[in-house]
Amino acid sequence: MFGGSVGCFRDRNWRSDLEVDLYIILVYDIDEKRVGKVCKYMKRFLPRVQNSVFEGDLSEAKLERMKAGLMNIIQPPKDAVLLWVSRDSKWIDRQVLGAEKLPVSNFF
Repeated sequence: MFGGSVGCFRDRNWRSDLEVDLYIILVYDIDEKRVGKVCKYMKRFLPRVQNSVFEGDLSEAKLERMKAGLMNIIQPPKDAVLLWVSRDSKWIDRQVLGAEKLPVSNFF
């Protein structure tokens, strides 16, 4: 039931918004029936860096829109989405052990 294994590794060109306010790390554990839909939806907002993990910059408005859309897709009794929100990515010490599956080139 771990939600990242349904083929959604296709990368898109991510462009930063002019009003970037927040650095987001999002992790999900979604029932297999909805994992593909959540992954496709999340690709509209953040780059995917691992199975079930997205991270990057979003404005507060886009963050709220993303969360509202996720609530329309997920089923809270069965699904979980975790968010870490920071005002600045420089306060995050990102460390990778092992292979970085989907490196994000525009970090720090």
